[in-house]
Amino acid sequence: MKEMFILEQGIKTRWINAENPKGEKGKACMADIPENERDTHHARELGKGFKVSPNVRLNKGETVVLADVADSGVIRHIWMTVSEPRYRNLILRMYWDGEEVPSVECPLGDFFFQGWDGYQRVNTMKVMVNPARGLNCFWDMPFKKQCRITLENRGVTDVIVFYQIDYESMELPEAIGYFHATFKRCERVPYAKDFTMLDIKAGAGKIVGIYLAYGAKNNGWWGEGELKFYLDGDAEYPSLCSTGTEDYFLGAYDFENEARTGYQNFTGNYAGFYRMPTDQLYNCMPRFGMYRVHVSDPIRFEEEIKVDIQSIGWKSNMRFHPQEDDLAAAVFFYLKKPLKEREALQSADVLEII
Repeated sequence: MKEMFILEQGIKTRWINAENPKGEKGKACMADIPENERDTHHARELGKGFKVSPNVRLNKGETVVLADVADSGVIRHIWMTVSEPRYRNLILRMYWDGEEVPSVECPLGDFFFQGWDGYQRVNTMKVMVNPARGLNCFWDMPFKKQCRITLENRGVTDVIVFYQIDYESMELPEAIGYFHATFKRCERVPYAKDFTMLDIKAGAGKIVGIYLAYGAKNNGWWGEGELKFYLDGDAEYPSLCSTGTEDYFLGAYDFENEARTGYQNFTGNYAGFYRMPTDQLYNCMPRFGMYRVHVSDPIRFEEEIKVDIQSIGWKSNMRFHPQEDDLAAAVFFYLKKPLKEREALQSADVLEII
């Protein structure tokens, strides 16, 4: 890590938000009050330069462009919050260097480790979610010619979006890795089958994080399933395997608290786990979120990778029970080149949390 006191040459700080949609120098806070809002606008007594345009409205069924800049640089930080946290209805997409296929395509909540349309505090090196529903990520996202970021509203109501995308304008070396994120849900894992959360053949890269939203459909412990990483031609058996779901996410023994009376939520730099509250009307299913950030120990591959997880619990006489739980996973990784094709994102009905 570079010393903070080193002053690098040729690097410019740029912020993109509703007050400066292009992140241009000397062009923030320039919005004026529309004529039809002169008597009702919150800045009507102050005028231009006083928080006239801090957000954008995302109408139902529409897509808004959050950023579209022709430049070379690295996104260092993204902050967002929305008026209606129906996150599975909001699809975040990112395109690098003029590509038509998004390198990032993920529901907003799962991208920020919030998979169940609720709020859980998260505090990691790369993702932070702070009171109240302040969504932050610090993944480095380089681009050489263009960065384009959009947000789609698949829901049935309009949403107000506050956002800020911070990037550094600079020349980049030839050899970089492009940031990617994919998402997939299986509302009922087939009996005694694995759930494949990622399967790509796109050249060299490395996985840097996984978020898993887990909905258990049985009583008892649900997390005996192993994660399996098939690398570069692995066929029947993988090269890498965890020893259990809670083990991969850096917990142990069912994520139990010290009194062994329930689950213990935790959030840390490299891993975390939480249980969603289930004491409210119509909110009865046990649902969990967990994440693993591979900053110090990325999972590297040369040509291809497939990532599976099993859905396994217990039955009588200490026998494993193949379950049919609800699993959804966001996988974060870098590739030498942006994806040219990807599996289509599932429909709103498939992603809907019921």
